[in-house]
Amino acid sequence: MGNDYLSVMIQSLQKKSKILDGIIRMNNEQHQILSQDELDAEAFDKNIQEKGGLVDQINFLDEGFEELYGRVKTVIEAEKQAHKEEILLMKKLISEITEKSVSIQSEEVRNRRLMEHRFSQERKKVHAKRSTSAAANQYYRNMAKLNYMDAQFMDKKK
Repeated sequence: MGNDYLSVMIQSLQKKSKILDGIIRMNNEQHQILSQDELDAEAFDKNIQEKGGLVDQINFLDEGFEELYGRVKTVIEAEKQAHKEEILLMKKLISEITEKSVSIQSEEVRNRRLMEHRFSQERKKVHAKRSTSAAANQYYRNMAKLNYMDAQFMDKKK
């Protein structure tokens, strides 16, 4: 009974590790998108959605792992020697997952700062365009007033 559950737990950890690799790849893509001169909003949205899907998969795996661990915790603790290899493998996988998680967190902070900077630049561009547009409209209104002549009456009597 314990071996089957342990192998499922190991598979779950391996899947989580692969998904974390995918998130690391998505973070690198996100960094490249945000570093470009022109922001590709469509690619950025696609990246965010794909990364969100990967995060959902991790949450699903975590919930399943926690539930399964709750079932076999007593068996594992009682028979530590019998499951020594599986426990060591799980410890190794958990260590790798932890390292990847820390790496992802630092990449997320880096990307968040870059994104905030990028959005600030985009807001400035929009503000500059609005200011330019307002100035142009004011100019055309003023110029239209210069060429406008009030109605005038001519006195035809001499």
